[in-house]
Amino acid sequence: MSFRTSGKLSDERIVRVGIREVTSELTDKGARLFRVNGKPVLVRGGGWSGDMLLREQPQRLEQEFEMVRDLHLNAIRLEGKLETDEFYRLADEHGILVIAGWCCCDIWEQWPKWTPENYTVAAASLRAQMLRIRNHPSLLVWLNGSDNPPPEKVEQMYLDIERDMHWPNPTLSSASARATTVSGKSGVKMTGPYDYVAPSYWLTDPGKRGGAWGFNTETSPGPAIPVESSLRRFLAAGSLWPTSDDWHYHSGSGGFANTAIFDTAMEQSYGKPQTLPEYEHSAQAMAYDGERAMFEAYGRNKYSSTGVVQWMLNNAWPSMIWHLYDYYLDAGGGYYGARKACEPLHVQYSYDDHSVVVVNSTYQSVPGLHIKAAVYDLQLHSVYEHESAVDSNPDSSDRAFSIPAELLTGDGNLHFIRLTLTDGAGQQVSENFYWIPAKLAEFDWQHEDYRYTPALQEPDLTALKNMPRSHVTLETVKTDADGRVTVRLRNDSQALAFQIALRALDEHAAPMAPAFWSDNYVSLLPGESKTFTARPSSHGGVRISSIEVTGWNVIDQRVSVRRSAANYRIQETAKLPFARASASANQPRRSNPSGTLER
Repeated sequence: MSFRTSGKLSDERIVRVGIREVTSELTDKGARLFRVNGKPVLVRGGGWSGDMLLREQPQRLEQEFEMVRDLHLNAIRLEGKLETDEFYRLADEHGILVIAGWCCCDIWEQWPKWTPENYTVAAASLRAQMLRIRNHPSLLVWLNGSDNPPPEKVEQMYLDIERDMHWPNPTLSSASARATTVSGKSGVKMTGPYDYVAPSYWLTDPGKRGGAWGFNTETSPGPAIPVESSLRRFLAAGSLWPTSDDWHYHSGSGGFANTAIFDTAMEQSYGKPQTLPEYEHSAQAMAYDGERAMFEAYGRNKYSSTGVVQWMLNNAWPSMIWHLYDYYLDAGGGYYGARKACEPLHVQYSYDDHSVVVVNSTYQSVPGLHIKAAVYDLQLHSVYEHESAVDSNPDSSDRAFSIPAELLTGDGNLHFIRLTLTDGAGQQVSENFYWIPAKLAEFDWQHEDYRYTPALQEPDLTALKNMPRSHVTLETVKTDADGRVTVRLRNDSQALAFQIALRALDEHAAPMAPAFWSDNYVSLLPGESKTFTARPSSHGGVRISSIEVTGWNVIDQRVSVRRSAANYRIQETAKLPFARASASANQPRRSNPSGTLER
């Protein structure tokens, strides 16, 4: 675009633009709802943290946006630390919405201390940022405050600047629910939780805190313990176990200075871990279950719920809390639980009313779907099966049927639920596996605070520790020309193979991060086979040299990857965090025909 006067060039600008319209409104329940090109959007995002040393790392940034897309998230929230031009370019290209605004906890919100110079700097800063980012189609909304809305004089100054700079998108006074005399209700909430709550929390919250209603600008099921290989990168060998002050140094501050709430819930629900592998497996299962439950609850309740931002997406340095992938870009249970919940066409279970729900996050109708629900007791006896046809409307959440509550609570024991969703051609489009306690957590709603709502009683899941040993066989392993690896696993035993984790390793047997799996942290029923694919990053990824298979009650295995699907070598180590020996369950049905087994 250029502007000429009397034939002479006065000004010129070349920018990349995206043609779209972003609007917002308050629903009849007072929740902030955003629309893009007139269509409502359930915002599902994560809070962004740049590198602690402010290093610009272009390849890493590309990989992180690749992970956001793989997670099926549609938004990133910035809090004051405004990002580089490269960040906004990638957000534009990947279609990731950006929530931006000023920061909490410093001079930006210490308005009583402001001098005339502070007002001048604030005005100039906002004007500069509006000019800088207003052309980016990824920008969703600008927040004039973070934890708190600005006072009337400051907010009006900000709004005047935004009008003069032709800011094209909505603005909010803050990320909290506090109304102002200038702009009224924000339509969002910042009520937490930030620490661990049991998965049922998000659907049983009575409309007081962070449950699946409204727009929650920052919330989380709490700590996210990195996988063991990452822990070894930032903790001394002598500090790995048991947890210590070295662990807590990598937690937060104030009410988040340790993982005590998370650890207590683990002991009460899963049993006290005696080793680091036991702790790791419980921690990843809790993160998977917690992140899945949070995102699923907000998906089911749209548009009574209009948005949720996981606090956080990533970390500025190695951390024990608040991330979907760790500082080294390695993905644990929380990543794959969130990814499962946010898949475009999804089948899920509801903790509050036991309903089976199909959530369609696309703008296309999908007719001719078929749902199958199967419930198993602890011994894997089938206690309930039900099938139903369903047509899924665009951007919808539809209850198909409910599982009888008495089946899940009558015998006082834990149950497993397997849900599958197939299309009209019989192809599976979504699958989900739950471990459901006979009695859900009881929350002490009278003693909640900004961190979390304490539990009067955590759910009892300790029976998972007593599951028999399973035997998982790698049926095939092959590599395509593009570096994508295909792995087929079969549960060759009579026991459930619970929370199987797949890891891609490089030529030095070090974990590849990021590595993108089609599914992970999965469970296999007896005799069941499944195929998984893994690929390295499209931005600087290296060849996958081997695959590692671990699990709750699965013997660790490592297999070298070669071109030939029939020429690979497996190594097994008897590393079973949770498993009791079972003669029948431990015997493979047949030997692996395409490799040699080393015990």
